[in-house]
Amino acid sequence: MSAASQVNQARRAAGVSQRELSRRTGVPQSAIARIEGGRQMPRADTLEKLLRACGFELRLAPTRGGGVDRSQIEGWLRLSPAARAHGTADYGRALDRLRSARRIEA
Repeated sequence: MSAASQVNQARRAAGVSQRELSRRTGVPQSAIARIEGGRQMPRADTLEKLLRACGFELRLAPTRGGGVDRSQIEGWLRLSPAARAHGTADYGRALDRLRSARRIEA
C-alpha cells in the first residue's frame, strides 16, 4: 500500500479534513494534499506523524515473497507451453509413484 493511500484512508477513517490533520500535526495542508495525491513521498517520520494523528501506527513487516528463489519459476516460464505441460505431467506421475510407495522398515 502506498503512502498516499495510507494517509488518505487513515484520515478518512478518523473523519478529519486535510486542514484538521494539518492543524494536529503541523504538516502544511498543501503537503498533505501532495502526499495523498501521490505527488510527494513523505519522509518516514512525517508519515508516522500523520498516521498517529489519525489513530494509526506505522509498522514494518517483511514483504511477501522476500527471500524467495525465483530461478526455478523463471526457468519454467522460459519453456514452451507444451514443454511445461509435459514437465507437469512428469511431476504428477512421480507424485503418484510416491503416494503409492510403501515404507521400508530399517
